[in-house]
Amino acid sequence: MSILIVGSVALDSVKTPHGEAKEILGGAAVYSSYSASFFSPVRLVGVVGKDFPPRYLTLLRKKGVNLEGLEVEEGKTFRWKGFYNHNLGCAHTLDTQLNVFASFHPQIPPKYKKSKYLFLANIDPKLQLEVLEQVEKPELTIADTMNYWIKNSLKALLKVFKKVDLALLNEEEAKQLFKATSSRSKESDYPISKVAKKILSLGPQRVIIKKGEHGSLMFTNKSVFSAPAFPIKKIIDPTGAGDSFAGGLIGYLSKASDPGEENLRKGIIYGSVLASFNLEDFSLNRLKRLKLKEIRERYKEMKRMVTF
Repeated sequence: MSILIVGSVALDSVKTPHGEAKEILGGAAVYSSYSASFFSPVRLVGVVGKDFPPRYLTLLRKKGVNLEGLEVEEGKTFRWKGFYNHNLGCAHTLDTQLNVFASFHPQIPPKYKKSKYLFLANIDPKLQLEVLEQVEKPELTIADTMNYWIKNSLKALLKVFKKVDLALLNEEEAKQLFKATSSRSKESDYPISKVAKKILSLGPQRVIIKKGEHGSLMFTNKSVFSAPAFPIKKIIDPTGAGDSFAGGLIGYLSKASDPGEENLRKGIIYGSVLASFNLEDFSLNRLKRLKLKEIRERYKEMKRMVTF
């Protein structure tokens, strides 16, 4: 089944302790689309400027990403510049230029509106709501967000969470959302299980809380699933790892055509696998070299890791 992914397409400039790359392909929609395309066809909706390198369009099309929903506007493409120090879990932003992304309003092509699997990547919740109003009864909807939207667009974000099946946040964001929607204020007062329960009460049937190198947790009102992160010997660039995780997750679920509990757990492992490969190089460089055989083998390795 085809997947609809809506989010940012960007040109990144990134520096880490292991190197530096300028004007490279990035953006939440790019990482998630490329990762998902290992499993199922992907339809991408986003916007770029006239300066967007044609070679990147070719790269995405060759991977099976349909770009009919990618708008090309007069002006410059969204750009992000940042760096990571030896604490590779935290990105430091040096410059953000929204450019054509500042006036972006997603227009879902008619053939996309019946997509059964929808990933709302990390964009303004108001735009996520615009997408939800245009699609027709998807079987599974996943929404990502970030601390900026929790702080500055909470009302719209809560409307999104009432409409989606699965909410995706990292641990810091999850606790921030808990504080924003609860009278509790001391961090020691809210263990992650309580945070997840609160988020579930906001509407989604499931919440996945990403914990970086410590893996991820999926909560429902009846169950908890804990997945490790694959241990990487050398992390080159963490940019896009969370989006690659989301792409692997929804990609596998689309291929399985069943977003039930068992497949969700497998999808989380596949998401962790794709994220781990993404960490091994800048931009999509590692994913471009990646073979399906490697994905399956690392999936098996993860399965062996947690068997007891």
